[in-house]
Parts: sequence; structure tokens; C-alpha cells
Amino acid sequence: MSNELDFHLADLEPADADSEDAEQRLWSGDLTVLAEHHTTPYGSHSYVIAHDRSVTWGVPGAPQIVAIKVARDLSLNTFTFESTYHATLSFAQNWLIEHGCPPDRVAQVRWDFMKPTDDLTLWLDQQIRESGARYEVIDSWTSDSDPCETWTLTRDSSASQAPIRVFLEEGNHEARTCTIREGAFDDEAAARNWLDDRSSPLPQPPGYRGEAASRLARAALYRSASTSATPKAGPDTRHAPSAGTAQRPNRGKWL
Repeated sequence: MSNELDFHLADLEPADADSEDAEQRLWSGDLTVLAEHHTTPYGSHSYVIAHDRSVTWGVPGAPQIVAIKVARDLSLNTFTFESTYHATLSFAQNWLIEHGCPPDRVAQVRWDFMKPTDDLTLWLDQQIRESGARYEVIDSWTSDSDPCETWTLTRDSSASQAPIRVFLEEGNHEARTCTIREGAFDDEAAARNWLDDRSSPLPQPPGYRGEAASRLARAALYRSASTSATPKAGPDTRHAPSAGTAQRPNRGKWL
């Protein structure tokens, strides 16, 4: 997997103004690739998740993980370019899967990224990644200084009770691990009050206690399957693009 990225668009023209703007807003020297998939044999599509270091210089709390989809029409020598920012890797993976990326390819993340600390974290990560359009993202916050955490405020379309869900992710940079927990609230105001106050535990989703054992059992099975399915040598990079783009100093703490 390449740390620098070249989408090989030099001989192609943007198919529309939105694609031109989206491509120009990203500078490959700011991006550290976390996961990528490029279709073969003709390279018509590229799917990439990257950490954008330039965000650490901008608006405080802005999401730093960018998901990118490039589709090339080689018969017309044009391309379409789409990108969107997310606070956490799992929501970026979800977006790419919804836009056509094979789930198993986007799940292969570079080996030195944050690892789940426990089975519940692993299960929640999988749940978000494979949730389709279930969660409507309302807001998010990213803090890359100690204590390192992100939260994503969502509306759960499948929840009959407490539909506002907060996914809180706490990272340990020294151990390179992360913990994810889910909180449930009746409305957005209650969720924001909790995020501002933090004087009480994160409210568990309704029925969570009764589901905890089965959740952890499913997470343990998923961990076992993921471990056996992950290549020891890391992701397949035979078709990954590469470039020699200069990089700015990394002032963020995510990577």
C-alpha cells in the first residue's frame, strides 16, 4: 500500500464541474493512505480512505478521514471524482461500500492504524461499516490531542426508542488502539448536553444489557474470522497507484 497517492488523471478530463472542484480540493501530499482498492484490469475505479493532515491546521474539530471514489471513462478520457470527510474510519468505510467498493477490500487497513481494544469495539466498528444507510450523520468532532477522541452524532433509522445515537471513539496513540462505545438519547439536545457535560456515564441503548452477551459472542466470532482472513503480509498492493509527491510536515497526532 502506498503512502502517497496518484490517481493517474493526467490524461483525463473531469466529466463535470463538481468532479473538477472535488479533485482540486485535495492535495495528495497531505494524504496518508489507510485503505485502497483499484479495479483491474483497466483501472476504471479507485476507492481510497486516507488521513488528511491539512485538516489539523484548519477548523478545530473538523473530521480528518476522507473517503474518495474515482470513476474513469476510458472511452471518453473523462473521470468523475467524489470525496467526503468522516470523523472515524468505520463511517468512511461505510460510505465507500455504499458507493460500490467491495466490503472486504475497504476493510483491509494499513497495519499501523488504530486497533480495536476489545470485542465490543470490534463489533461496533463492523456494525457501522456494514450499516448501509441506517445512520444519518448529524454532526461530529475530532480531537487529535490528549485525550484523543472523536464522536459522531447520528440518527438511527432502525431504532424505535432513543433514536439519537452517539458513537464515541477514544484513542491511545502510544498503544495504537481505540475503544468505541455507543450511547442512546431521546433527542439531539439531550445528546449534545451529555457531550458538553460528561458528568454521567454514556447512556446505553435500550435493551443493551440483554443483548450484551450475544453482541460479544458475535464480536468474538467476527474477530476470529477477521484474523484468519487477513493476509499476514498486509493488503494486496499490486494494483495500487504511486507517486513522488512532496509532503508537508505532519502536525497531527492521528498517524
